[in-house]
Amino acid sequence: MVFFTKGGFLGAMRMSHVIFAVMWMGLLWFFNFIQVPAYAEMEAGARNNAFDKLTWRALWWFRWAAMATWVSGLLILAIAGGGDEGYGSLFWKTPAGGMLAVAIVFSTIMAANVWMIIWPNQQIVIANARAVSAGGEANPEAPKAARRAAMASRQNLIFSLTVILGMVGTSHFFGRFDQMGGGSRAIFYIIAIAIAVALELNAVGKFGTEAGKPNTKMYDTHTMALYYALGLMVFFWLFFEIVAGKAPGL
Repeated sequence: MVFFTKGGFLGAMRMSHVIFAVMWMGLLWFFNFIQVPAYAEMEAGARNNAFDKLTWRALWWFRWAAMATWVSGLLILAIAGGGDEGYGSLFWKTPAGGMLAVAIVFSTIMAANVWMIIWPNQQIVIANARAVSAGGEANPEAPKAARRAAMASRQNLIFSLTVILGMVGTSHFFGRFDQMGGGSRAIFYIIAIAIAVALELNAVGKFGTEAGKPNTKMYDTHTMALYYALGLMVFFWLFFEIVAGKAPGL
């Protein structure tokens, strides 16, 4: 049977990776575009009940979809890596390899945000909602936890479009670009890593968490986060348009 060959297993992992990623990104966008704006318009009692009954369940699928996406991606790299074929050393020197590398770095940060920032802080928020619904005292740390979770979630939104560009573009977009020289490739990776580090440090509050500041405006609304997400994705696309150029014969 083909499934029990290396190629068959690789195909199964690719399909699984896509399914898990769709679930993860879909829930990420649901939280940012639908849940948060809707909760802001709800009465406190209804919002607390929704945190208890809806958000708790959604976060289970959200965090495990993130884990499954990341693990299945690693398995794909392990199966198809090595040599000069698949994801070998030559691949990472191409525009497609560069963008996939960016997608891997960004998605790894996103998965870490889910498990290490969003989920722990949402547990505080949901526990507070349950306590208040039961007639208990509100936890004064809940608003701070909600802000930390929101900043990490919106940073994940900002990363998400570039991750999708890297995943899909590997096979469908970036083959049209010529290979970059060593200098251009080094500049690309330096810029990508600098962007990842700077944005993540900002998202975890190293430069402040107060709403309305220049460094936090991107997290204050889902609309602003979407603008930054689109801008980041376009930036990486234009890098290749300007630096790499069209591949011969295309």
